[in-house]
Amino acid sequence: MIPQKEIRRSDDQIDYNDRFFRIVREILAEADIEINGSNPWDMQVLDSRVFERIFRDGRFGLGESYMDGWWECESIDQFVYRAIRAKLDTKVKQNKRLVAGIIWTKLLNLQSKRRAFQVGEQHYDLGNDLFRSMLDKRMAYSCGYWKNATTLDEAQEAKLQLICDKIGLEPGMKVLDIGSGWGSFIRYAAENYGVSCVGVTVSKEQAEFCNSTRGDLDIEVRLQDYRDLNEKFDRVVSVGMFEHVGYKNYRTYMKVVNRCLKDDGIFLLHTIGQNVTQTEPDPWTHKYIFPNGTLPSIAQIAESAEGLFVIEDLHSFGAHYDRTLMEWYKNFENSWDNLKHNYSERFFRMWKYYLLGSAGLFRARSIQLWQLVMTKEGIVGGYDRVT
Repeated sequence: MIPQKEIRRSDDQIDYNDRFFRIVREILAEADIEINGSNPWDMQVLDSRVFERIFRDGRFGLGESYMDGWWECESIDQFVYRAIRAKLDTKVKQNKRLVAGIIWTKLLNLQSKRRAFQVGEQHYDLGNDLFRSMLDKRMAYSCGYWKNATTLDEAQEAKLQLICDKIGLEPGMKVLDIGSGWGSFIRYAAENYGVSCVGVTVSKEQAEFCNSTRGDLDIEVRLQDYRDLNEKFDRVVSVGMFEHVGYKNYRTYMKVVNRCLKDDGIFLLHTIGQNVTQTEPDPWTHKYIFPNGTLPSIAQIAESAEGLFVIEDLHSFGAHYDRTLMEWYKNFENSWDNLKHNYSERFFRMWKYYLLGSAGLFRARSIQLWQLVMTKEGIVGGYDRVT
């Protein structure tokens, strides 16, 4: 566990007769979470207004009040894990203002072409210094594969090799990476398999980084919306980008991949997903981390691919994301002294809550990580690549 600073408690601030305190205390108790308790997952209250805020705004209020310094916790990942396993998120309803906002998202296409670059500007363009400090040496911003790995670098290298094995890369192939990030996959594929790669991203920082550091590799990264792609590739991969597509655009996305993939090609989709079909984003994550992001369900992916692809393989390893996120947070915290001149203390609390809270969600198996392999017509004799 990462060492934490001593946490100041505020028992003297709490009105034990306050109805919001009593309601929140009873709800948290169902997950064995105690207010100002001694366990690392217990909530330490620094401002008693937090109880009404949680009751009023649910998960949104919980995250925002942490950013504001109203409560602390030695182990946020354990707090979230326990809360989700006990289904506490269903105990406190969102207020009417937040519900109205969620209903409004159903009427809008949050991931339209006009909005496509918003997540790049707000999240991925935060600063390469942040991501370089947090990620592995290849700057892979997606789940590592820890089956035989002991370090973050090894886990990310294993993930990249796993993808290459699943899609059967051969020298001379032309590969498309939709949502190529800082180029971890296309660099690895070009270096090890002698393929040419095109990546597309909505992040100006990512595109500039990849193109300025590609050296002699046959790779190109474009600042481009995926909907504008219209050329043929032997292989298509998409690693950690489908979460930004949005349910209104899943079918369009699959049609783009279908028209860009050669008839005998292979497509690999690597995405976070959720256990049930939902169409609204998480309010806190939508506002502070990934604007317009929504997680697909297996049903939504299958429906969007119907008639366009044969699903050859489905591999679930969401538990590996827990460890990946904990490694990212460790790197982030250890680098904070060098980063804090460019980011605020409130940003630190936001990013900490995002990374550790996400680890807790994956640990609780509330959200998943899937790799799906698809082909246009199905492989005669079957797909038998070993994972």
